[in-house]
Order: sequence, then structure tokens, then C-alpha cells
Amino acid sequence: MSNDTLDTSIRYIKGVGEAREKLMAKLGIFTLRDLVGYFPRAYEDRTAFAKIKDLQIGGAVCVCAMAASDPKLSHIRKGLDIVKVRVVDESGALEVTFFNQAYIKDAIKQGENYIFYGRITGSLIRPEMINPLFEADRDRGTVPLSHDQTHPTSVGETVPGLPRPAPGTITGRIMPIYSLTAKLSQKMISSAVRHGLDKCGEILPDVLSSDITKHYQLCKARYAFENIHFPEDFEALEIARRRLIFEELFVLAVAMRFMRGRRIEQAGKKITKPDFTKFYGELSFTPTGAQKRAIDEAAEDMSGAKPMNRLIQGDVGSGKTLVAAACAWSAWKSGFQAAFMAPTEILAKQHFNSLSKLLEPMGMRVGLLVGAMTAKQKREIGEKLSLGEIDLLIGTHALISESVHFYDLGLVITDEQHRFGVAQRSMLTEKGDSPHVLVMSATPIPRTLALIIYGDLDISTIDEMPPGRREIETHIVGETHRKRVYAFIEKLVKEGRQVYIICPMVEEEETHQPLAGETVPGIPTSDLLRSNQMNSQNGQTNPPLKSATEHHKHLSKEVFPNLQTKLVHGKMKPKEKDAAMNAFASGEADILVATTVVEVGVDVPNAALMIVENADRFGLSQLHQLRGRVGRGEHESHCILFNTGKTEVSRERLEIMKATGDGFKIAEKDLSMRGPGDFFGSRQHGLPELHIANFATDMLILNQAQNAAAETLKKDPKLEAHENRDLSEQIKRMFNENDL
Repeated sequence: MSNDTLDTSIRYIKGVGEAREKLMAKLGIFTLRDLVGYFPRAYEDRTAFAKIKDLQIGGAVCVCAMAASDPKLSHIRKGLDIVKVRVVDESGALEVTFFNQAYIKDAIKQGENYIFYGRITGSLIRPEMINPLFEADRDRGTVPLSHDQTHPTSVGETVPGLPRPAPGTITGRIMPIYSLTAKLSQKMISSAVRHGLDKCGEILPDVLSSDITKHYQLCKARYAFENIHFPEDFEALEIARRRLIFEELFVLAVAMRFMRGRRIEQAGKKITKPDFTKFYGELSFTPTGAQKRAIDEAAEDMSGAKPMNRLIQGDVGSGKTLVAAACAWSAWKSGFQAAFMAPTEILAKQHFNSLSKLLEPMGMRVGLLVGAMTAKQKREIGEKLSLGEIDLLIGTHALISESVHFYDLGLVITDEQHRFGVAQRSMLTEKGDSPHVLVMSATPIPRTLALIIYGDLDISTIDEMPPGRREIETHIVGETHRKRVYAFIEKLVKEGRQVYIICPMVEEEETHQPLAGETVPGIPTSDLLRSNQMNSQNGQTNPPLKSATEHHKHLSKEVFPNLQTKLVHGKMKPKEKDAAMNAFASGEADILVATTVVEVGVDVPNAALMIVENADRFGLSQLHQLRGRVGRGEHESHCILFNTGKTEVSRERLEIMKATGDGFKIAEKDLSMRGPGDFFGSRQHGLPELHIANFATDMLILNQAQNAAAETLKKDPKLEAHENRDLSEQIKRMFNENDL
């Protein structure tokens, strides 16, 4: 069996098939490699057993008990059946209730022993379990524990000799909990992973050399994958997690260092630092101190011996574009051209309009190149560019087309650069002879994250907002406030304002992300496992997620039939999307229902209300970006967050949005609370999604991984050594998957 096995379709894994293959594709699982790398988001500790007399309200435990009577089925009303059964052990009695599971009436027999797992409700005098998992007592088909293996009870006692669960049992073990999508169950995912590991366990690539695993005391890949999915015990899970966190951060660190190491080491274009007094004198406003500082830092870089590699990061509306304009003006003053790449056509056009007004009066010639232009228009722009008749070319990824040739490119600027793949940025840089590079991001990034992503980039932070920027009132509401919110929308529209309404999904039955607070790696595993219990154990279900398509239909037909409502989402054709966005930007539409495609989008000063449905399902940094779409004009602006979460954690997270408008503080909180996953909220940024590592809590491992990466590349700069073959292959896959 070769490593190619890892890239085979999951359709051929036992128990998957064509139908489940399509469902798993919604989770990003396409190959066997994806399947075994789809790590649990949480765990349930089903090893804790307790006597009924020792049960504590709110705790989730296993109870071994006998059915004292046959279950009783009651039809309460249409759509609601209840099955009740009383179970007992030698210490007391427990009431067990099942909702809408009529089959249980015949599944549980009086006088037989079962193990029930669930959260304890009711009172100490009359404890209850709602919708617990259960199975026949495990004296059928089990293996005894050795003399030194015990399981803790909920009150700290031990039960020596309690049998270890046989394969297929659902209690007496640490159970993985995976993020799901509609029509997929935990059992389906777990079973597929089990068969997947059985098929490829012996050929899992080990990207860490023996020297690294020995030096940092890390387990082997097979042990890590086995115990992250099916942990033998808490200690094994911790060992597996540490290995996989280290590996993930190590590969990312090597990849970014490797790409930077391939840059041509030569002198950059000599751009003389100009006197910016004349530039500032042409402006209709006074730049902030932070803007001037960032401009000076960039100008110093461009006048130095090496090409500039600088990140300008600042909050929404902090004035990063002015810094880009000043840098482009500097390049022009020294006789060089500049390129400005934006992630969307709408944003590129927006930059073209604003920079043309700013720079053309100073004598600069500004051009635009986007995919929607005709072949003739593109050809004309290309000719002017190659002849040096365009000083600043603004565009989308169309800038990296083979037909685009600069006369003398001295500066490359990328806006919201985390939305571009590594190769895309490199291709634009290669249009010139070692040009200076300026990257901009309105997504505030905590320093810990910036260190590994940007590495050797110098960072300028614009931490001062221009005067006159209005604060945005943020409100957290529940479903009971919906009518009042709709009335508020009508009031604002009558006043001439416009409204954004953001939904977490494009259409029904998309991937359901876990509730905020349900994934908390970095917390000691013993605490994590004992606290992360599924809502279903309490008879709770996750609230339905609003889809943009359905919500737009509902709002336009039933709620606001007299208002102009437009829809925008990422699955639309570019022309349709642009038409809807332009209609909203021009004021033709009153309401724009959208997904996070508007997170970085057109500037609409008249938009005064941002509503986010299922706000608890978004990262805080995403919410902050969305909130920044309003408050850009003279009107008082509001952000309303619908909280559908059932936990204190979800409320606590959203309260942070009320407490501060500082994007950097929010980003730090976001990292510390969200757990693993994509910090930016989408995979469009060209960097791999984090599956298990957490930059906020895994700093020690991050430092170790970076040290190991540096040492690896010092010994083998081109990753050509035999022991680095798997590492090299993984890095290639990383860039292929993430360069969009």
C-alpha cells in the first residue's frame, strides 16, 4: 500500500458510499487523508460512573441501573411523544425520560440492566435524566480491566475492576464529538474514521524527523491519530494533541520560512524618501499621527538597501489607503510604477475611484484592470502599462495575468492580503525586478498570529482613528425582539437610511458550525472533557441557522414587501453579485441580505444598520469587520446581533462586542475564546485552516515549532533530504489547496 492510498476518495471507505460522500464533502472531507485529519471538536467523558445516591445536578455521568418497570409511552399532542421509565440501583431510583423516541418503549425491558449516560436534572430527592444514551449492561462482550486500571466516579471514588468497553460500546469511554452537517450523525463520522484509520494507519506520513520527535518528546504519527480520535485515556489524548499541535504549527512555520527563503536576495528599487509636506498639502484633511508614522516607516524601508516587506494593519476606517497612496506617490516621484491588488472587483473599483481623485491632481496616471472589462479595454490598459503611461495600476487577480507587463514596477501593494494565496502574491511580485512590497489588512491580527504568518515582515500598526468617526451602538437581542427590530428597520429606511442583514449560510442544509464555546482546546483536557457535553443530552437542540437565500425570500415577500431588498452571496455569478452590490451602493436598494461576502466590500456611507443573524456562530473578529460596514457616514449607526446560543459562553463572547470597538482587543479575545479553526472566518486567505492548534493557548508549542522549523531549514534549506520528503510533500499540498 502506497501513500497514494491517502488521496483516494472516501466513497470507497466501508460505510460511506456515494450519498454520505456528498454529505461529507460539505465538511471538507473528500479523501482518506481529509477523513483521518478531521479531528473532533470536543469530547465527552463517559468514563465517569456514579451510584444514584451520589448523583449531582448538572453533572453528566454513566449510571448502571435496572429497569424497575416497563417503559410507559404517552402521546401528549401531535408531534410530541414521551417515554418514561424508572430505573434503580442498590442506592436509589432515577426517572428517565425520552422525547419523541417511541421505539424505546420496546427497547428497554423490565428487570434488565442498562448503562445510561446523560446530564442529571430534577432535584437531589428526585433526580432525572432527559434523552440519555443507553446500552445493555456491558457484561456482554467486554474485557476486564487490569488490576491498576480504574474509572473515577463523580464523587472522586474509584471502582476497581470496572470493565473496559468493547468495540462499538457508547459508554465507559472518552467519546469524540465531531462538527456535523445535516443528515450526518456522530456515529457515521466516527465509524468512517475508524475504518479509515484501519485502512491507512500504517502508512500515515510522519513529517517530523526522528531528531525532532526525540528532542521535543513527541509521539509517532500513528499513535497521535489513533488517540486523537479514539483515546485510550486522558493521558493518551494529551500526548496525541501535543504531537498534532506541534506538527501543525511546525509545518506552517517551515512553509512560510521556506517560501520567504525562495525570495531573491538582491537590492530593491532605490526610492528616494521624498518630502511629504507637498503630498499632505494636497489633501483635504489632516492625516493622523499614526498614518504619518506608518508612511515614514515605509518610506525609510523603500530608501534602504533591501526591498521593503511591510505590513500595514489597522482597524476598519483607520486610513490604511492613504498610506498606500503615499507609498505609490513616492515610487512615482522616483520614476517607478506601482501595482495595487484588491480581493474583489467592487473593492478594486472603490480604490480606483478614491485614489484617482487623490493622485491624478498631483500628476499621477491611475489605471484599472478587472476581469469584467472587455478584451479591448484590457488590451489598451496593457499597452499603456508596458509603455510606462500608467503610474499606478489597480486591479484584482487580473494583475497577475501573463499578458500584463509593467514598464518598471517598483512597488506592489496588496489589500486584505490574507485573502490571496501565497503563489498569487509571488506572481505579482515577479512582475518586477525585486520590487518593494506593502501589504495591508483591516483584520487586526494579534502579534502571536502575525509572527508566524508574516514572519520577517515589518509591521506598522495604525492604532488611531481619524477624527469624526462615529461610534456604532451595538445591541444583543434574542428572537423575542424580532418584531421591534423589523419596526426599527422600517423607521430607518423611511428616514432614508439603508440596512445590511447578514446570515451565516447561503442556503439550507449547509455545514452547521459548532456553537461558540463548544471548542476550547488549550484548556486542560481533564477540564475540557468533563465540561463539554452535547446539548442533546438536555433535550436541547442547536437553533436553526438563517440562510441568506431563504431569509431574503421571507423578508422581501412577507416582512418588507414595499421595500427594495437585494441578495448577495458567494455562490452567485460575479455579474449578479456586482449588480446587487452596486444597487445597494447607489441607494436603489434599501436592504442587502448577504453572507460575509460584504465583510470586506463596498463603502456605503448611507448604511446605518448592520444586523447579524445567529451572531453567536461568527468569530468576534468577523463580527467586528461586519460592524465596520456601517458608521462610515454622517448618520448615527447601529449593529444588532441576534444571539441564538443557549450558553453563557455565547452571551459572554457577544458582550465583548458591546464593550469595545477596538479591533485589536477583540482579535485577542477572539483567539483566546474560539479555539481551533480559521481565525479569518473563511479559507480564502491562502493560509491553511488550523485543525487543532490555538495560537492563543499554544504559545509554548508555537515557539518550539518555530525553533524546530528554523533548525530544519538551516540543515536542509531546500528540503531535499530523504527524512524531509513527507514534509516537503505536505507543504506542496498546503500551497496547492490554499492558493485560490
